[in-house]
Amino acid sequence: MAEQEEKTMSEKPPPQSGPRRDDDDAKTAPRPRPEDAAAPEPTAAANQPDPDPVPEKPIPDSPKTDLTVTLAAADAAALDRSDSEKSPKKTGGIDGAPVVVVSSDTASSRYDSSSLTDVAPLSVIDDDNNDYPEGGARAWLVVFGCWLALFAALGLMNILATFQAYVSANQLADYSTGTIGWIFSVYTFVSFFLGIYIGPLFDKYGPRWLVLAGTVCLAVSLVLLSVSYEFWHFLLAFGILSGLASSLLFTPAIAAVGHFFRARRGFATGVASTAGSVGGILFPIMLQRLFASVGWAWAIRILAFVCLAVTVVANFLIRARLPPARDASPHPDIRIFRSKAFALTTLAVFMLEFALFIPLTYISSYALSKGFSQSFSFDILTILNTGSVFGRVLPGYWADRIGAFNTNMISAMITVVGCFGIWLPFGHTKPGIIVFALLFGFTSGCNISLIPVAIGRLCRTQNYGRYYATCYTLVSVAVLIGIPIAGKVVESNRGDYWGLIVLTGVFYIGSVIAFLMAKVSVVGWNLWTVF
Repeated sequence: MAEQEEKTMSEKPPPQSGPRRDDDDAKTAPRPRPEDAAAPEPTAAANQPDPDPVPEKPIPDSPKTDLTVTLAAADAAALDRSDSEKSPKKTGGIDGAPVVVVSSDTASSRYDSSSLTDVAPLSVIDDDNNDYPEGGARAWLVVFGCWLALFAALGLMNILATFQAYVSANQLADYSTGTIGWIFSVYTFVSFFLGIYIGPLFDKYGPRWLVLAGTVCLAVSLVLLSVSYEFWHFLLAFGILSGLASSLLFTPAIAAVGHFFRARRGFATGVASTAGSVGGILFPIMLQRLFASVGWAWAIRILAFVCLAVTVVANFLIRARLPPARDASPHPDIRIFRSKAFALTTLAVFMLEFALFIPLTYISSYALSKGFSQSFSFDILTILNTGSVFGRVLPGYWADRIGAFNTNMISAMITVVGCFGIWLPFGHTKPGIIVFALLFGFTSGCNISLIPVAIGRLCRTQNYGRYYATCYTLVSVAVLIGIPIAGKVVESNRGDYWGLIVLTGVFYIGSVIAFLMAKVSVVGWNLWTVF
């Protein structure tokens, strides 16, 4: 024991310069009891003034720069409390994720910005310090697998105008434009609506069985479509079964990318989603040639074989990386709409998708109504999807720098200009419709690829499938009613499309306003904030 005390004494640091107590006093000083530790007796050294005091510099008051960024599903009362308190505080949301408080110092070190009002945090949700690969062979192979799945799923979604123009002139020539539009509106509705369960299933169990089921359903639906000749045949084979297949494929394909990328998520998602545009370019050209040479039935069967081949490969490449969240559930949860930001974002996407599918579905019929040939009516869809390829990659790159919400708003505003400044006054001319198709393809491709990224900023990656699916469940109502309403507008104007064009532009304006309000609810009224 004595040796241990000697060793302890020998390890004590050398005494500091300045007044010291006498060695005898130090030896005889009583050892303080534990209960007295909280209030020790003042020592002589403590009572003596500092011979050369250094005055502390006063810290100037600065405006509050802490930004409380909330989980989309956080309780409304917790949001109010966090806004009213100056001290950083973490409040659990329904996903078990904390509310994140990002200081101006953190923002400055990350973005080289002098003020937090100039930049919003990279992600509004703390991802439990997950380490994202941001690249590498495995990550890019997953992106390639997602690309293959989206080539089939979104490729079909981008050629609705080809199907609509063909069946309107052939199998369903006796039906009105609005009635035929229900086939394709049901297809888009089912594609988005079923995500309310497919998204949570992805969060809980991963993509494997979902992608496999989508592969089988898509092949079967296209084979059945090839032998369809009645309205209800098309409604069941394409509207419902193909819609189910598309939902099973593209929901996991979009969500899986987020497991491997965070800082570069916009760019990676854009690369994967170019598949839909490439399919939208190749499929109309292929079908146009096949319709003339082998007819409808074999043209659709060949399309089915192509989709089967690429989706089979996708089954071996698409993987999830992050473990399921602790509270992951296969059931949807509407409580996430308690967040104002998420609710407004869903409203913005609702109006945008309502308008987006109108040109995608009717631009070929519009071209035919203006006296262009059937060949050109197919080609204009190819031109539109060519613009969409660039719209899915380039804005994704910039969205990682200026924010997904900002990029979506800019793209929607450009679309408004295209509708009222190009399509409406000059769409009846070949240069006018070509310019509009390229412009709309670019902006719509941007929105399609970056809406998932914007939603991902409002939740944890492990809960992304549920948030994405919940949003698009409501959006599915927009695409269900949008196409038939646009068809009825054309009929009410006796075949003229000016009302359809105005309807498209007005809904895009509404989408811009809702996106802006969603951004303001998180970062305030500084319009230049990166978000």
